[in-house]
Amino acid sequence: MAPLSWRQHTLIQALLSRGPLKEHDFLSIFADVTGKSKDSHQQLFNDYLRKINMELSYVQFELRACRNQYDGCVYYGVINTVSDEQSKLGTKYTVPQIAFYKAIIEAIVQDSSAQGAISNIEALNLRLENQALSSQAPVPTALKNFSMSQKDKALQEFVQDQWLCDTTDGKIGLGVRSFLDLRSWFHNNEVPPCDVCNEAGIKADLCPNDSCNVRIHQYCLKAKFSSRNEKVCPGCGTQWPYFMTKAEAVEEEDTDINQPPPEPLVQKRSKRSRVFEENGSNSQEGGSNGSSQVHSSSRKRPRSSQNTDEESTGPSQSQPMTQAARRAKVEALEDLDEDNAGPSQVTRRATRKSTRLQR
Repeated sequence: MAPLSWRQHTLIQALLSRGPLKEHDFLSIFADVTGKSKDSHQQLFNDYLRKINMELSYVQFELRACRNQYDGCVYYGVINTVSDEQSKLGTKYTVPQIAFYKAIIEAIVQDSSAQGAISNIEALNLRLENQALSSQAPVPTALKNFSMSQKDKALQEFVQDQWLCDTTDGKIGLGVRSFLDLRSWFHNNEVPPCDVCNEAGIKADLCPNDSCNVRIHQYCLKAKFSSRNEKVCPGCGTQWPYFMTKAEAVEEEDTDINQPPPEPLVQKRSKRSRVFEENGSNSQEGGSNGSSQVHSSSRKRPRSSQNTDEESTGPSQSQPMTQAARRAKVEALEDLDEDNAGPSQVTRRATRKSTRLQR
């Protein structure tokens, strides 16, 4: 088999130096070293992980992915696949600290309510005598003398190294490294699994039916019930009281807001049909409304359109109409003068006409 390339070495080194990484960060490193994204090159990504694990198997390591059961995010990390005496030599924790960690894990796993966490006071009050290698052997002195201050300091180190975590409600829960490293331990100790993903249900919701042992992770519930109207237990059929959290509701609202509104269905019309409709509507309005509406519409039109209409008619049509109107006006004024004139004026006019005719 060909040795690993520098790109694959970079992925391993990033996980060993930084610890478990979120999926987004790990895929970002993969895209930087390969120049390709996982979405468009899924087969290449799978081949990289397969080759890396084949080489890591010689030193009993494995590159693995897991989901954090508290926030639902996927993490990638390198874990040790064996827990023999030789591997224990590489840890930085003391024997009392390891026993204290095991006691915390057992207390969280054995919680029948599947809350996945215990309070800080409960963790400090855990007794380490049960962590002795043998029930008949005497309890080591180091376990008896492990004080409260030492336990509190150990808790801080476990949280810093991601073996434990501080939950949102101020309790102590399992860290990402515990989910990565203890998968086989959960299976061997028969921790009840999630009914959807079959992973250990450390932090999960229980079926409302007390006689049913079904438990489902919250992120699995969201994927299972978001697209279904009937929310029932897959084991006993009991109605499951699933309610969307406030963060999920806000996320869905943001998704709906960011989506563009659907475009209205508008039937496209040709230019010829639009011109025909406009001419038909104008002729119909002119015949129904009469001359008064024509004059009012002409007054409302801009001056530029009126000038254009006058220019289109031409001078040959406008001038005869103006002269005829002027002639009619002059004749009307003359008739009005004759009506208003007295008899002396009429007689003088008749005399002047007869005199002209005689000459």
